[in-house]
Amino acid sequence: MSDAPAAGIARGGSDRVAACTDAADAPETGRPATAVLGVPHTAGPPPEPADRLRNTYRSMPEAERSALWRQRLHEAESGLTRLLATRPDTPLPDWFALQSEIFADLPDATGSSRDWQRVFFRGQALMERFLVSRYGEDALTTWARSIAEVHRAVEPDHGRGAADPVHRIARQAELYGSDYEFDDGVEGEGQTRAALTLTHCAIWDYREQARRSGVRLTLASPCAYCTKALSENIRAKGFEPSHSLRTGPTGHGCRWEVTVPASADAPSSSSSRER
Repeated sequence: MSDAPAAGIARGGSDRVAACTDAADAPETGRPATAVLGVPHTAGPPPEPADRLRNTYRSMPEAERSALWRQRLHEAESGLTRLLATRPDTPLPDWFALQSEIFADLPDATGSSRDWQRVFFRGQALMERFLVSRYGEDALTTWARSIAEVHRAVEPDHGRGAADPVHRIARQAELYGSDYEFDDGVEGEGQTRAALTLTHCAIWDYREQARRSGVRLTLASPCAYCTKALSENIRAKGFEPSHSLRTGPTGHGCRWEVTVPASADAPSSSSSRER
């Protein structure tokens, strides 16, 4: 899966929910250098090597987790509304009924991240089923592009170049308790390139728990939607994505690399699966 040092891997937490739905390619060149792309060290003595490699999102505050679940729900639902608004064949009564299901019993302002996670999972499952059952799995690509237009507007730019979208992937991975590591790439490239490897994608764990609980899953693999959504979000922010899917002793995972395009007509990403 990865030859990065074990200390550089952000280990998944134990705060996992027993319900989930479907949600998240360049070859590696040489031994990756592992580094944290999180909050920089600004005070006190220099951190120990193990601390520098430990990902700061493991201690993401509860309020920030809730906010990210809400933002993801907003991006997904607004993206689907935007898509369906342009289709003359949209079954409006069915769509209005679906919206009422998506937004049923929303948590209040004091709702926990688990509450908002539950709402997101339910909404994602309902929207995937609505699209695939009416327009086929190819519609997921169109939906991902529509979501990316919303993402472009609502996801803040932090001025870190290619590291910005990699941070977003890491924060989403943290919501599920996935194991991941950052890679700063070739020294001196700065903000023109950033990479992240999910050594264990916990979305697969949630799906299996959900399947055993009787939850109906629309897609055979969460990657069918996740890779499309992440790629389109990265492109919407003006960067070039590439990814590879992986399976191994640590389970399902993937590697993402984000670069600044060499030109406006930079080639689109390619995909490969490593085993």
